[in-house]
Amino acid sequence: MGLVFGLLWLFNIFLEGIHCQGVYAPPTVRIIHSGHACNVEEERYTERVYTIREGETLELACLVSGHPRPQIRWTKTAGSASDRFQDSSVFNETLRITRIQRLQGGRYYCKAENGLGSPAIKSIRVDVYYLDDPIVTVHQSIGEAKEQFYYERTVFLRCMANSNPPVRYSWRRGQEFLSQGSDKGVEIYEPFFTQGETKILKLKNLRPQDYANYSCIASVRNVCGIANKNVLFKLSNKTASPTIKLLVEDPIVVNPGQTVTLVCVTSGGDPTPTLTWVHSADELPKKSVLNGGTLTLPAISIEEAGVYSCVASNNVGNPAKKSTTIVVRGLKKGRFWITPDPYHNDDNIQIGREVKISCQVEATPPEELLFSWLKNGRSLRSSERMVITHTDPEVQPGTTNLDIIDLKFTDFGTYTCVAVLKNGGIPEISIDVNISSTTVPPELTVPRDKSPLVVQEGDTVELQCLVSGKPKPIILWSRADKEVPMPDGGLQTESYDGALRIVNVSREMTGTYRCATSQYNGFNVKPREALVELTVQYPPAVEPLFTEIRQGLGRAFTLNCRMLRAHPSKVLKYEWKLGTRLLTMGQLDQRDETDYHVRALNREGYGEYTCEVTNEAGSAFIFFVTGRAYAPEFYYDTYSALWQNRPRVYGFKLQWTQQNPLSVDRIVAYRLGIKQQEIPMEGAIAKGELITHNLTELIKPEAYLVRLTPITRFGEGDSTDRTIRYSEFQCSFEDEAVCMFTQDKTDDFDWTRHSAATRDTKYTPNTGPSSDRVGSKQGFYMYIETSRPRLEGEKARLLTPTFNVAPKSPYGTVTSSPTYCFGFYYHMYGKHIGALNAYLRQKAQSGADSSVWTLVGNQGDRWKQAKVNIHPTASFQLVLEGIRGPGIEGDIAIDDVTIEEGECKDPPPNSKCFFWGGGRGGHDLYIIRNQSIMKRQAL
Repeated sequence: MGLVFGLLWLFNIFLEGIHCQGVYAPPTVRIIHSGHACNVEEERYTERVYTIREGETLELACLVSGHPRPQIRWTKTAGSASDRFQDSSVFNETLRITRIQRLQGGRYYCKAENGLGSPAIKSIRVDVYYLDDPIVTVHQSIGEAKEQFYYERTVFLRCMANSNPPVRYSWRRGQEFLSQGSDKGVEIYEPFFTQGETKILKLKNLRPQDYANYSCIASVRNVCGIANKNVLFKLSNKTASPTIKLLVEDPIVVNPGQTVTLVCVTSGGDPTPTLTWVHSADELPKKSVLNGGTLTLPAISIEEAGVYSCVASNNVGNPAKKSTTIVVRGLKKGRFWITPDPYHNDDNIQIGREVKISCQVEATPPEELLFSWLKNGRSLRSSERMVITHTDPEVQPGTTNLDIIDLKFTDFGTYTCVAVLKNGGIPEISIDVNISSTTVPPELTVPRDKSPLVVQEGDTVELQCLVSGKPKPIILWSRADKEVPMPDGGLQTESYDGALRIVNVSREMTGTYRCATSQYNGFNVKPREALVELTVQYPPAVEPLFTEIRQGLGRAFTLNCRMLRAHPSKVLKYEWKLGTRLLTMGQLDQRDETDYHVRALNREGYGEYTCEVTNEAGSAFIFFVTGRAYAPEFYYDTYSALWQNRPRVYGFKLQWTQQNPLSVDRIVAYRLGIKQQEIPMEGAIAKGELITHNLTELIKPEAYLVRLTPITRFGEGDSTDRTIRYSEFQCSFEDEAVCMFTQDKTDDFDWTRHSAATRDTKYTPNTGPSSDRVGSKQGFYMYIETSRPRLEGEKARLLTPTFNVAPKSPYGTVTSSPTYCFGFYYHMYGKHIGALNAYLRQKAQSGADSSVWTLVGNQGDRWKQAKVNIHPTASFQLVLEGIRGPGIEGDIAIDDVTIEEGECKDPPPNSKCFFWGGGRGGHDLYIIRNQSIMKRQAL
């Protein structure tokens, strides 16, 4: 039958129902890291810098303390901690970014708050290191000398690589490293305007030996393990910048849906240029296919038209670029307008006068546009009285006009404007215009009940302008203040039926709107216009919008309702209600607030109070008065207390404080959801008081969801949940509570909790650990500081919490010694190292502690693990004793202490160590072998 155990508090003064005062504490926070850190260091002003290689995993943990348990939030000043870190925050203890990218560097903040004092904030700067492949570009200059027959040709090789930290460059010709002054024909320099970014290799007046292979080596000096990168460029007498040819026409005119193929070939350049295509407007269409210099655009659309450019680059000189324009044929937006005789300022059509019908169409390409006219379906040709012209110089291209001179009765009819593209393949656009005795210019009016228009905020409203005339023109809506946008964000909105519909109208839309006739689809005369007034009413805004008040019976309180703004601003009345029952009412004439007083709260006074401050738009403001107790706060800042008293059974010491216990009636009990058990409370609970209760009969290794609900005379209050589970003991000293370890009061000095990042080693060089056991400089451990005033032989003793040993038999007696594995890591580095001892202390034994492990002397600058089996027969503690050696270079550290059920698995390799011990009369030689101690001889 397996044995289990758990943690008890060292001092057994916490009995069920006993309270401790003052456990509320403001938050504290610190940041530790794990994962692939290249380096973590402290800079000026204690800023911590975490360097990591691009592509590795960033993992930062925010360790907090405080009660109630603080809420944690990660934020960042720039870049992103995740794909959307700019727009959100990470609300958990660990920030993890897999495959971190260079733009994700920056300063990360961990903020912890629990409502007590100011929030605790710590930051760490993350520096992402990277080195891209270098690129060599070549340029040449040709200058004419005094003699016409002699030309100087100088070549520049420019190397550039993106990196962090800054990159250093070096050049090699073949196998020979080039340096300034090593060759009179070579200069190496950094231009002032690119200081630290590029390295230029200048070859003056090219010589035969200058035609060679050149290597540029980019280095960041192996930081973060980033290896050097290099690029090779072969310079020859054939080296030349690229030239290309386009095997296509310009422009290319196609119909929608056709497949277009663009071919680009190189006609020169060494090394062989690389070809690519770019689109002027945007990226290449997603469905495009690129194969070398050939670009295929299947089923092209009008949106994919534009300029396409072929770009060739071989890093010599400037890239070559040639372009062609793809025009996708199409017709859209046909409109017409009628112009009465302009010479007589006519607004309508009259017999014997002139009338002009205009037709406008957008065409691509515009030069292919062809117009024709029909009258009553029959083709119409230009004549002395019917004059057809195309592309009116006074309007934009794509228009045709039909001038009817000396209008006769026989000219009444339907005129059709037909637009086509001359190469066909695109459907034609036709527009019918009726000219008759009933064709009259437009008139514009606003219905009597449509202005001014008063609506409630959030309604759907329709502004209406009535248009008479034939044909009816398009109506253009705008704001009277031309600089104010319309509800859709534009400055003008078209309407074909004269109505402007606004959904979910807001108070900002209050104002004057103008409706005006457009020349399109109607008469080209002076625009008619009208104005519509829109007033958007909104209810009084009051504060706060909702308030919950928790109050005990018999107490007095006041509810306050204050108006901030309203439209219309004349407030009619206020009413106070409890549920549906009217309490009081009145006018708000001079004041902008109203109060309601309750002198002594009774049971009927609990409920929903409503403050209604009303105008035409109405309003409601709700108070909710209740006697519900606030939720308890589980106490997380201590190590989880687990114990057991029978096999396969464990217990848990539940601890909590009560949020705002004095706000409501006294809490008489708590209901435990785990067993529907009630825990009675004797007397009033003070704010910050720690309450404990022992949970028993929990089955190993099951986890339990505990729901805790306070109970008052009002009834049940708000609940809080916590999951508890069985766990073995493990302590890494990361929490300030140090897992309830305590200092022995009988020793000479204390163990100290520290991290390598904060520990000052100025006075004790060459001793102590440079990081915690897992290699983190921010991680914590316990160590003994042996600097003055410590003396040789002084002891520091650290005690674990007390552990119970469960009875093996059902009769409550321990029939045999159980076995537990006690393990820890130690660091014993320094020429003055004393001794590190481990003892077993049992409650039932009043004698001396039993030695279970010991080691003396310098063990090197590294962490080592110790494991030893122990066999307690009663409740026990482990004692870790550090003894000061003969000098200050003798710091001893421990980390990651564990106690597990059963014998040790995978113990460290057998160790053997000698040390001397004894009194004045002589010394004994001790040998430590296989984790046991034997006295060898006496001297």
